[in-house]
Amino acid sequence: MTRSRTRTRPRTPVALAVPALLAIAFLLMPLLAILARTSWGELGTHLTSPDVTEALRLSLVVSFWALGLSLLLGVPLAWLLARVDFPGKALVRSLVLLPMVLPPTVGGVALLLGFGRRGLLGPWLEGAFGITLPFHTSGAVVAATFVAMPFLVISLEGALGGLRPRYEETAASLGASPLRVFLTVTVPMVAPGLAAGAALTWARALGEFGATITFAGNLPGTTQTLPLQVYLLLQDSPQAATSVSLLLLAIAMAVLVTLRGRWAGPAALRGEAPAAPALPDPPADSVPGQPEPAADLNPAEPTPSWGLHADISGFNELTLDAEPGTTVAVVGENGAGKTTLLRALLGLTPRAHAALRLGDLDVTALPPHKRGVAWVPQDGALFPHLSALANTAYGLRAQRVPRAEARAAAQRWLDRLGVGHLAQRRPAQLSGGQAQRVALARALAARPRLLLLDEPLAALDQTTRAHVRHTLRTHLDGFGGVCLIVTHDPVEALSLADRVLVLDAGRTLQDAPPAEVTRHPRSPWVARMLGRNAWAGEASGDGLALAGGGRIVAAEQLPQGSRALAIIAPESVSVHRKRPDGSPRNVWPGTVREITASGSRLRVLIGSAESPDLIAEITPEAAAELGLVEGAAVWSSVKATEVTLVSL
Repeated sequence: MTRSRTRTRPRTPVALAVPALLAIAFLLMPLLAILARTSWGELGTHLTSPDVTEALRLSLVVSFWALGLSLLLGVPLAWLLARVDFPGKALVRSLVLLPMVLPPTVGGVALLLGFGRRGLLGPWLEGAFGITLPFHTSGAVVAATFVAMPFLVISLEGALGGLRPRYEETAASLGASPLRVFLTVTVPMVAPGLAAGAALTWARALGEFGATITFAGNLPGTTQTLPLQVYLLLQDSPQAATSVSLLLLAIAMAVLVTLRGRWAGPAALRGEAPAAPALPDPPADSVPGQPEPAADLNPAEPTPSWGLHADISGFNELTLDAEPGTTVAVVGENGAGKTTLLRALLGLTPRAHAALRLGDLDVTALPPHKRGVAWVPQDGALFPHLSALANTAYGLRAQRVPRAEARAAAQRWLDRLGVGHLAQRRPAQLSGGQAQRVALARALAARPRLLLLDEPLAALDQTTRAHVRHTLRTHLDGFGGVCLIVTHDPVEALSLADRVLVLDAGRTLQDAPPAEVTRHPRSPWVARMLGRNAWAGEASGDGLALAGGGRIVAAEQLPQGSRALAIIAPESVSVHRKRPDGSPRNVWPGTVREITASGSRLRVLIGSAESPDLIAEITPEAAAELGLVEGAAVWSSVKATEVTLVSL
């Protein structure tokens, strides 16, 4: 027997439901009254009378001119409020909102005192330019703009506030000027909010009455718009006034119905394109287009090269030098200053300043779009309104490369990275691995002097990550500049980088080849990232007095009182169910806290009151023989010869 499932909904409290229904009835009643009192048989006659058609024509002229002025003035103002911090910003926002709460007639009086013939600016406008606003169509336009523009500014400011800055920052790193970024990235991505604000602005301007009649008067054919026509008809022909009111009501409802949900959806607020089904990554052996050596826009020309010298000050305090073709992995725990370092090199953060030289060119004083520093954020930040091909060609087009040439070069880069067959797809139609390869192609196609990759593979699955890592290594081998890769993945750091830069609190803790960092990590975090046990302490006697309490015996000796790091490989830790006998110098009781798989072996996390947490790596057979389960009491031991001490 099949039972139907019913969705249970919370019961609405009567104390809230009744006032809510009354509010709906209160708002609905005037609208129903217009419908009930309209003379439907005479509707056509009323709406086609010469006075009404002339008022409608004038209303359309005034409202569209007001919309144009609002776009011209309001869009930059919305951008300023959303993107720039300046003294008096709260006051400016209050001024924007003021016309929305000000009585329209008061707004008309204010306009008259400001722009009238005896106002503050009126005599100057009339004497210098021959412009007289009161009792003129231009005055009606000014009045409508005054009351309607706030709708555009507020709507667009909200959309801009929800747009993640990384898209604009990425565009700047590809060489796009601020104006180009605004026109080609910002505006398209906030188009839903802009369209909603424009529609509301036009509808509000179309229905403006109080400020218009006070400032511009009610002159037929000059300032008598449709709302003013309704006011006159109420005195002589109430039925005709009702018909014209119905027309304005229908226009307003049409605008609201058209915009319903268009500006408040999550994609619109974030400035992202609607999600489309992502397609899976093709297998590595079926990707069309075999990787080729990286090349510049013209493959026949030799690849230029640029070294790097940077003095970073501020939150980060370090000096960074790298020869052309060097890849540097930047590692460190959260808050170490990795992203701040990249943003300082881009010139995008006040937290740190970079005195930056790329090759023979000092770019310290140059804005981000002129530095030749390309940035690939963690998620790629592909522009959702552009295809993969247009994304890849973006940097070249920003550098004024002809469209056909830029698109041809972009297609070659997509082919090299194995995604050329996806050139016409939008980012929402790409898988994570495909999107990352397109983002990398876009950065390399822009011909940067310095390439910055912020955890480029973090969002990918293991199979895709391995393939993209191989592709990235292939193209970094032919890159003539310097590449910095921020990563938390030891495989990426060891397989992609020529050097590993370890940061701690914005300072250089270690800068060495990967093999050296692997053998002698100078940071507990790096050691743990590499899968090793790392305990900090102070040299004392035949070992190390641990910072968290306890002691570890080591075969090698350090100067008394020196700071050091004890490194123990997980495979060097032995696990026992009883206290072991024999030669181990370091023996601790503990409890199994966690057991996880690591390839064909198991990693056992052991907690102890006598030492910091310890990770042991054993075979599944050994774990079964010992009967290891979480919570089991065990003993761990490490030979003194298996402990490596690294001076700090």
